[in-house]
Amino acid sequence: MADQVENAAPADRMEDAAPILQLDHVSKRFGGLLAVDDVSFNVAKGEVFALIGPNGAGKTTLFNCITGIFSPTEGRVVFEGRDVAGRKPHDVAELGIARTFQNIRLFGYMSALDNVRVGQHVRMRAKLWDALFKTPKERREELRVTERARELLDFVGIGRHGDDYARNLAYGQQRRLEIARALATEPRLLLLDEPAAGFTPQEKVELMQLVEKILGQGITVFLIEHDMKVVMGASRRIAVLDHGEKIAEGTPDEIRNNRKVIEAYLGKSA
Repeated sequence: MADQVENAAPADRMEDAAPILQLDHVSKRFGGLLAVDDVSFNVAKGEVFALIGPNGAGKTTLFNCITGIFSPTEGRVVFEGRDVAGRKPHDVAELGIARTFQNIRLFGYMSALDNVRVGQHVRMRAKLWDALFKTPKERREELRVTERARELLDFVGIGRHGDDYARNLAYGQQRRLEIARALATEPRLLLLDEPAAGFTPQEKVELMQLVEKILGQGITVFLIEHDMKVVMGASRRIAVLDHGEKIAEGTPDEIRNNRKVIEAYLGKSA
C-alpha cells in the first residue's frame, strides 16, 4: 500500500514555472517567542509544495501568516505579485488563496451542501436588496451556487451525502468536505493543513489522487503533512522548518538525504 502512495505522485512539472507565492524573510513573534524566523521560499505555479518539520516547528503559524489569520511581524507574503501580508482572511480568500485546517472546522449542524454553499460567499454578487425581495438576479445566483456546490461534492467523492449534516459524516468524508468548501472559493492556491491526518493507507492513496485532480483544475497545492510517504510521493519540492527556521529546501530525494533534516527528526547522534 505504501508503494501505491508513492505512485500517486504527480508528474514532474516545469522547473522554470513562475512563482505563485513568495515568502520574503517572514518572521512572526508572540511576545518573546519567535515562532517563525526569517523564512523565505517560493511556491511555483502548478506544483505540489510541502512544508514539513517536527511538532512546534512553526508550520501552521506560517500558514496563518499567509492566509491573514496572523500578520507577519516582519517580511512579505507575495501572492501573484501582490503583497498580501496583513490583509484580512476574507480579503485573502477573495484574492484566490483558500485553506483547510488541521482541526476540522465545519458547520456541524448544516448539511454538507450548505457548508459548500457558504464557501462561495466571497464570489456572490447579489446585494442585500436582491436577497430581501428575491429578485431574479438573486434567484439565478442561488441556483448557480447550489449547482456548483453539488458539482464540488461530486468532485471530492461525497456527492451522495449532500443532504447529511456535516457532523454525521465519517471522518474522511469530513476532510473531503473541507476541501470542497475551500474549492468553492475558486482559489488558485490551495493550502492543506495535515490533510492525511487520521487516514488509513487506502484513504491516503485516494487523497493523493484527489490532489492530482485538483492540480488538473489549474490550482496549485501547498500542504503541511507529517506522513513522509505522502509527502515524498506527492510533492515536487519540500521546505523544512525546525524551531521556526527553514533548515532545508529541495526535491524529495534531497530532503530525504539531508543531514540537518535527519537530525531535526531523529536528534543528533552521540
